[in-house]
Amino acid sequence: MVKQDEITTTAESSPAAGLSYSSPPPPPNYLEYTDRIISTRDWAARTFTDLPGQLISYLVSLFPIATWIYRYNLTWLTGDVIAGLTVGAVVVPQGMSYALLATLGPEYGLYSSFIGVFIYCFFATSKDVTIGPVAVMSLEVAKVIAHVKHNTGDQYTNAQIASALAVICGAISAGIGFLRIGFILEFIPAPAVAGFMTGSAFTIASGQVPALLGISKLFNTRDSAYKVVINTLKNLPHTNLDAAFGLTSLFTLYFIRWACDKAGQRWPQHRRAFFFANVMRNGVVVIIVTIAAYLVTRNEPKNKYSISILKTVPRGFKAIGTPTINSQLLSGMAGQIPVATIILLLEHIAIAKSFGRINDYKIVPDQEVIAIGLTNVVGSFFGAYPATGSFSRTALKSKSGVRTPAAGIITGIVVLLALYALTDAFYFIPMAGLSAVIIHAVTDLMSHPRQLFIFWRVQPIEAIIFVAAVFITIFTNIENGIYVAIATSAALLLYRIARPRGQFLGRLRLSDGQTTKEVYVPLDRRTINPDANIRNPPPGVIIYRFTESFTYPNSSTQCDIIVDEVKRVTKRGKANAFPTLGDRPWNDIGPRAGFDAETIARDKRPILRAIIFDMSAVATIDTTGIQSLVDTRRQINKYADREVEYHFANIISPWVRRALIAGGFGAGTPLKEIVEIAPVVPSSATSSGRSGSSLNPDNAKPGLAKRVKQYLADASYRDGRFQLKDDYDLEKENVPEEDELWGVLIPQETPFFHIDIPDLSLPEYDQSRPCETYDEKLKADSTYSCDGSPRFGDGTFSQ
Repeated sequence: MVKQDEITTTAESSPAAGLSYSSPPPPPNYLEYTDRIISTRDWAARTFTDLPGQLISYLVSLFPIATWIYRYNLTWLTGDVIAGLTVGAVVVPQGMSYALLATLGPEYGLYSSFIGVFIYCFFATSKDVTIGPVAVMSLEVAKVIAHVKHNTGDQYTNAQIASALAVICGAISAGIGFLRIGFILEFIPAPAVAGFMTGSAFTIASGQVPALLGISKLFNTRDSAYKVVINTLKNLPHTNLDAAFGLTSLFTLYFIRWACDKAGQRWPQHRRAFFFANVMRNGVVVIIVTIAAYLVTRNEPKNKYSISILKTVPRGFKAIGTPTINSQLLSGMAGQIPVATIILLLEHIAIAKSFGRINDYKIVPDQEVIAIGLTNVVGSFFGAYPATGSFSRTALKSKSGVRTPAAGIITGIVVLLALYALTDAFYFIPMAGLSAVIIHAVTDLMSHPRQLFIFWRVQPIEAIIFVAAVFITIFTNIENGIYVAIATSAALLLYRIARPRGQFLGRLRLSDGQTTKEVYVPLDRRTINPDANIRNPPPGVIIYRFTESFTYPNSSTQCDIIVDEVKRVTKRGKANAFPTLGDRPWNDIGPRAGFDAETIARDKRPILRAIIFDMSAVATIDTTGIQSLVDTRRQINKYADREVEYHFANIISPWVRRALIAGGFGAGTPLKEIVEIAPVVPSSATSSGRSGSSLNPDNAKPGLAKRVKQYLADASYRDGRFQLKDDYDLEKENVPEEDELWGVLIPQETPFFHIDIPDLSLPEYDQSRPCETYDEKLKADSTYSCDGSPRFGDGTFSQ
């Protein structure tokens, strides 16, 4: 008895087989093979197997910490403590700075920092990502607060609006993750994200320059970035003592980073020490300028200081409570919720994926969406505003040698310590120094100019999307920037789906010096040597390769391309198909009196006899696609005045096979026996009760009730035919050639389906032979071609 797992295909050659055609021919008594059509019950059997086990697996997946916490060890603890302390030293000044950017008190940045790093570690699949306040999200929160205040007045405080936004965006994010639809974020490509982030970073930096120079109260720093830049230049003569603190802080931050990088290259044996010195630059600069601010202002009257300082930061958690959410507040921020949620998720997922690839581990996007959602929902009860993944702190955490997500707990302890023990020390922090911290951080989010050249080399259209996102963000606002980036990317994707570049194929002979083989390559020679001698398919045969799934956006366009090529390279089956001028369609171009005998004789083009479709790129086909193929078949048959053969090679999905069979393809069913698949107007043919099944067109079909009963009683899905694994079997051993047996590879009831592009060369074919005898010669097994000669099959496979 032959085992199923010993099946290997050797009937047709492949590059891996050394271009060999030496496989022995099948014996005359090889086994027959029939196959059933996949059904929805097969899908259900594969999808809903072991529901209790799937439910348990789903619940366990919600807490990734359960998969590694029991293996926690001292080595991991050491790395996590170092990374946690390092990030904590950075997140405290950054968190307060970003809270000010969000038009909130500095303590709210610390609330968000603590909850973000602490809660995230329980749900995270990334060890590197650090959750907390970030520049872009803070800017968006400020815009939401301003928008709600404009609509509702001073009914709600800034903190109430920010916490409500956190719980709403968090709930939406968590819902997306629980439903496992996080894949929707994949529709926003990297160039769009990079363009939006670059424009946002420039907007944030330009908005912080006035505070850096002490002129932020002279004009609206929330305007579009280009207006802020213009107003900043106009007001340069009004700079004050704040500029000394701000410019000095900014210069010192860049100098320390440059000096530590150079020192690490100069003395590589001390690179790690210079790395941690570089990490501490934010804290060191803030401490130095705070001491300087204290010395300058200590003798000045309270609230009349010569520079802007942070002043009182409340100790501990002063905003714990239920977030304020009501219909008025929801309606006030409704228009801003989509873009806020997109920013929340987009930045986080992009960072998590990036560092997962860098450090060789896999993140689960849906679980990350759940983590970011729950973090914000829980954080809103502590007064936190929306927090997401921070690029700068994530990079810092990764370079610090973090081992697990538990490093977030250490960072949370540092923030907690700052909240309860260091708030008095924050009083004299100069606002210009915090602006320098923000500018220094966001400039790392700007893409280097050479990135545009890289995008252009890969895909010029995406480079244009990148530039558009940058400029629209700068000259309008970040909402327009992200919407334009998403809309243009979606439009490009839809265009690519709706206008695929299908390919007509020809034959090319390859040789490695010892053996030769024929392959089918595109006739346009776009990716091969243009001087290659590509031969046309056999006379009367056209080979077309789809390059996308064949669905409703593109089916009509591709079918038009095929019909146009058929009319270009083949001639009508009957030159003067219309006996009188009045019978000719209005759009039939040709001589008024028809073609004369001499013109017909000069036309050496063959009559179409077969079309081969390469389906290797067709992952799915829908009803509109099948109807387009049926309509094309009708149109081409009428043009060729015969039943043209339709062959399908390299079908990769049983659902595609099912759809083609339902449309009357594969078994050689004459067109006259095929009903409309998707008629625009119901016809008598479609309402007469005939089924579209083409495998047994002559069999009478039972009534609907009986068919439903048969369907429910059918237990064929239990054979597991379509539940086989689609990955490599590492335990499988190759069968020796002498032990191989042979059998049919493609089901015999569908002889027009092929494992590879078939060779339809017929040297004895006479294109002048009429094809009226086709219907009579079409056998039950469809082994005869249009002219009555035996069909070339797909051979066999070895067992």
